[in-house]
Amino acid sequence: MNSEVKSAARILDLLEYLSERREAVSLSQICRDLGFPKSSGHALVQTLVARGHVIHTAGRYVMVEASRHGFPFKAHEEPLVVKAMPFMERLRDQSGETVLLSTMNAHCDVRRLAKCVSRQPVRYDVNMDAAITPYCTATGRLLLAYAPADALEDYLSRVQFLTYTRFTITNPDDLRRLLEKVRRDGYALNDQEFVTGSTGIAAPVWNREGKVIAALNLGTLTTRFMEKRELLILMVREAAYQLSRVMGYRI
Repeated sequence: MNSEVKSAARILDLLEYLSERREAVSLSQICRDLGFPKSSGHALVQTLVARGHVIHTAGRYVMVEASRHGFPFKAHEEPLVVKAMPFMERLRDQSGETVLLSTMNAHCDVRRLAKCVSRQPVRYDVNMDAAITPYCTATGRLLLAYAPADALEDYLSRVQFLTYTRFTITNPDDLRRLLEKVRRDGYALNDQEFVTGSTGIAAPVWNREGKVIAALNLGTLTTRFMEKRELLILMVREAAYQLSRVMGYRI
């Protein structure tokens, strides 16, 4: 096997290895498990980091959730994802629930960047590439609430409001009032409006310019949300605020 073919085989082995692991692993463990020389392993994993498929944090490596589904985050999003992962993992471990990080573009399309899945046997989970309906999800509402006024009105003029459950809000004026409440409260809720039995909480991530750049979202079963409602809301808001400070935000 020539050197180019050998390198290609190793990078595929590394991708398969990391895709099977939800927890971050050290370089020494990667090389030990795959039988790579440390110098080769380091070069390969750094290539994946540079291309946005893998995050290097606290001396360990973890595959970006989006890469498991074929679309890594964009280069300018890497600093946000890298800085967010420790907060997401901590929130997941403290709450016991699934945590996601998402952004919205100028057309009000929402995109997931990262995910830390709950370790509980019965848990909330979602595919990274699954469509997000902004008007009836916590993440979407949070980002719509802080979107420019013209972008929001453009979205409302073209969106088709569908009823997903008996709780779904489908009136544009009701949604506008709800978005005003999101801005006042500093967080958004979706209580069984998209999927019966699931509840989401989202809080804003701010940058140094005072702009909301992402939503930190916790997804859980509605029964567990009702048991710890105020505590879970507090946890999400605090995690988003601490991440915002790392991103340079100051009140």
